[in-house]
Amino acid sequence: MAAGNNKTRNRDSRRDFLAKVTRWAVSLISMALLYPLLRFLGFTIKPKPRYVKVAAPLPASGFHTEREFILFVDHGAARAVSRTCTHLGCRVNFLEDKQIIECPCHQSRFTSKGKLISGPAKKDLATFPVEIQSDETGTTTGYMVTL
Repeated sequence: MAAGNNKTRNRDSRRDFLAKVTRWAVSLISMALLYPLLRFLGFTIKPKPRYVKVAAPLPASGFHTEREFILFVDHGAARAVSRTCTHLGCRVNFLEDKQIIECPCHQSRFTSKGKLISGPAKKDLATFPVEIQSDETGTTTGYMVTL
């Protein structure tokens, strides 16, 4: 009788062990599948800001074009507007003669402040904060754009 009881205990302990292993495996697989879903839903860590220094003085036109932004300076105020179109991500250009920003791909048009005028784009262009740097005499030495 003792031998049969021992086999039953071994069988139960194996079942318990397999049940625990199965639960752990299901838990790990569930977490592995949930991670991309959570990333897709927007649980991301924002990247650290980047700083781009533009030396002063700007050209007489009052604007400076970089790869990622266009810097405008007028009446002592500075603003930086993204060069990425909100429609399909093309790189926009500032048309100095018309004083507008235009997308070469689909002709979305924006003001120099990044406000949408017309086109297939539905949103304004992104803007970046600009810090005006000056020396002790008050002369502007540069512009620090935070991306």
